[in-house]
Amino acid sequence: MLLLTPAEMGRADRLAADSGIDSYGLMVKAGRAVAAAFLRLYPEALRADVLCGPGNNGGDGYVAAEALKQAGVAVALFHLGDPENLKGDARRAFQACSVDGRPLEQYRPTAGAVIIDALFGAGLQRPLSGALCTMTRQVSEAAVPVIAVDLPSGISGLTGKVMGAAFRADHTVTFMRAKPGHYLLPGREHCGRLEVFDIGIPQRILEEAGGAHHLNGPDLFAGSLPAPAAFSHKFKRGHLGVFSGGPSATGAARLSATAGLRIGAGLVTLAVPANAAMVVATQVTAVMVKTIGDAAELAQWLEDSRLSAFVLGPGFGIGEKARAFVSALASRPLVLDADGISSFAEEPDALFALLSGADPHCVLTPHEGEFARLFPDIAADEDSGKPEKARRAAERANAIVLYKGADTVIAAPDGRIAINADAPPWLATAGSGDVLAGIIGGLLAQGMPTFEAACAGAWLHGQAASRAGEGLTAEDLPNHLPPLSAIS
Repeated sequence: MLLLTPAEMGRADRLAADSGIDSYGLMVKAGRAVAAAFLRLYPEALRADVLCGPGNNGGDGYVAAEALKQAGVAVALFHLGDPENLKGDARRAFQACSVDGRPLEQYRPTAGAVIIDALFGAGLQRPLSGALCTMTRQVSEAAVPVIAVDLPSGISGLTGKVMGAAFRADHTVTFMRAKPGHYLLPGREHCGRLEVFDIGIPQRILEEAGGAHHLNGPDLFAGSLPAPAAFSHKFKRGHLGVFSGGPSATGAARLSATAGLRIGAGLVTLAVPANAAMVVATQVTAVMVKTIGDAAELAQWLEDSRLSAFVLGPGFGIGEKARAFVSALASRPLVLDADGISSFAEEPDALFALLSGADPHCVLTPHEGEFARLFPDIAADEDSGKPEKARRAAERANAIVLYKGADTVIAAPDGRIAINADAPPWLATAGSGDVLAGIIGGLLAQGMPTFEAACAGAWLHGQAASRAGEGLTAEDLPNHLPPLSAIS
């Protein structure tokens, strides 16, 4: 599940070479993996058009071109810049390639061919030139299949952003570990099918070179999932409190409460204002109802030590009441969502002060607009990608930040980052975020650590959507959550 940034992958390459591993041998394995993908995927292709750049990505391309020629494939090779200026392993690969190359400016996409994009890969530092932007457009218009080496040229391996323009690959071949840009949008949409090939760098070196980025999945949280024992009873399984808005705004909180119950919390109570009690009572059965009208009544309820965790925000309403409730809950495990976040848009430092000085026990779940309201300066930083923004926000808030979207990012103040990529597009429907808040709240109520609960919640949310299928509504999601006992 470890992802390597381009800089970390470069460090892994250097550490491998320093340990005595033949770096050119690694390049040969990489290039041959690309050639093997071509032969497997496009056996009827009329020609391989190999586009080689001025660095090691181009070196992989020269190796692939020679391997394909030796396999009997017609190969046309085009190079960016003068290949005589190549250095190190890339120069050696060029010298070992018997395919005559032509300047990239002469390339025109041709029907029946398949492009091997070995121009830049993940290490691109600046936008593509105008001529290359034109070429990517011509390739797209010609509908010529593309195999990208490492990452489609034009996509940032760190942020997933398009740098001027980018190839839209049908297949991407990368090595040892995927990069954040493979899973962050819009990079993910440009990669096509992703394959990760092991070219022989030891795991210990990857771990030494790697940092905090991970692809979200059970490896990150399965060991922390709650597992009821034979002697468990409902209070041992946790008591989740979910706060509701007024009589016309109870649906969101009811979705959260149902999700918390479905994910395994022993008890779930909806805390509602008095004028909403009967509305809610007619809509729920296993979920309990408690009238909480103001901060004083909340303080009295919080004297019950069996209350384990809370969800505040879905349909609650924006304003002073929300801020007062958060102040009372700030020292407890809390999922702060929607209106709970927006209530601090004018004074975010007040929220950060409430959450400071303790181990992170709050999960903030902003979508893009809410994130911008709470962290306006971080959101406006166009040079940073979503993971870095989420990490900075988590550090500032002393909370877990689950930055929602099709490429949800979960970040902790200690620098841990998880990129979630299992959510199908039909999850984008009203109320799905309320269900996510309830899933996380239910896991927190059962004693799961905060970061792991957020990661598990995001992943389970996507799994439930996949199981429910297209056309789902938010009400469907809790009933399609996979059993925790089956996750490993």
